[in-house]
Amino acid sequence: MKLAPVAAFVIGAATLSRGLFGQQLPTSPQNLQMRGVELRYVLPGSFSDSAQEAQPIKALYVNAWAFGGGKLASLVRLADSTEINAFVVDVKDDTGCLLYPSDVQVAQEIGATKCVRTKDVRSRLDTLRAHDIYAIARIVVAKDPLLAERKPQWSVQRRDGSGLWRDRINIAWVDAFNDSVWIYAAQLAEEAVRLGFNEVQFDYVRFPDEPKEAMAEAVFAARKSGETQREGVQAGIGILTTRLQPLGIPVTFDIFGLTSSATGDLGIGQVWEDFVRVADVVLPMVYPSHYYKGSYGLAWPNGEPYRVVRTALSEALERSRPLAKAATIRPYLQAFTLGRRKPRYTPHEIREQIRAAEELGIDTWVLWNPRSVYQRDSLRPYRDTIVTGIGGGDEH
Repeated sequence: MKLAPVAAFVIGAATLSRGLFGQQLPTSPQNLQMRGVELRYVLPGSFSDSAQEAQPIKALYVNAWAFGGGKLASLVRLADSTEINAFVVDVKDDTGCLLYPSDVQVAQEIGATKCVRTKDVRSRLDTLRAHDIYAIARIVVAKDPLLAERKPQWSVQRRDGSGLWRDRINIAWVDAFNDSVWIYAAQLAEEAVRLGFNEVQFDYVRFPDEPKEAMAEAVFAARKSGETQREGVQAGIGILTTRLQPLGIPVTFDIFGLTSSATGDLGIGQVWEDFVRVADVVLPMVYPSHYYKGSYGLAWPNGEPYRVVRTALSEALERSRPLAKAATIRPYLQAFTLGRRKPRYTPHEIREQIRAAEELGIDTWVLWNPRSVYQRDSLRPYRDTIVTGIGGGDEH
């Protein structure tokens, strides 16, 4: 899409009273070029009716700092000029801190509103809406050290009675058997939807992925007699879907990529069928760097992005096929470099993952980079839908 250098970012937002960048930057209508009017995403009230008409979600993960700071401008410009039509935004990340000041009582009690990343979330959401960017609220559930520290009765304890159990990097976790943990996440999700998010995505819907010897030291006080981790997760996602169903918005879950091939629950309570039977969308994290040597017969999975993603998603599709009503599969794809034996993840490696998904008929995906830094050449340009007769400009 071709836009004047400044107007490219503020187009549309200037017409909204709360549009953040529309308020801050001047515009000149004679210098603007606009996209044609079209349905790019599913609106909250029409998820079921319009899903067939809407364009598939192609999203970027946007951390809370990026969304709340100056980086948002460049990310919106990137979406304006490419196939990207959605952002996954951290509402609660794995620190337990929130994106914005919350009215949820638990958040206020534990101080989650004292470490917020932005105080003008409505303006920023208005800006996304003005640019036809679908807003997805990401909420981390079980990995919440802030909640764990401030409400130890909701947390995993050490078997020797010495205090909170912690993982290999000294992070305390909340007890996923405890219904209150899931209700808190649901309350935050309800608030996010009222603020203007179109969809809610839950992450860390699981137990810690720690070695057996470490987990042997962990006590889950809320666990019922004989209750398995799988049953604990099933109960939790049931709470989330039940509470959010009246809102009429898509409810989605991030899950380990290996769930599509695992015969058990991976020791974390996640089983493929448990999610795809109740969710609107499941997001398997099929990052090649996260597969162990020998996975799918590959000596170096991180160096085979196409083969890893294609094989993992083929298994996911096959696993969902027998189900009468299965969730949409929207994979998380790797847009970062990790590991001693790199390859550096350039646009080629990223496009190879997208190609693998699309060859299987999966045309919806999210790119993950923890720093929210993305390479333009990884993405297709946005097709030309410029309104005739409105000025010229530079291509961004």
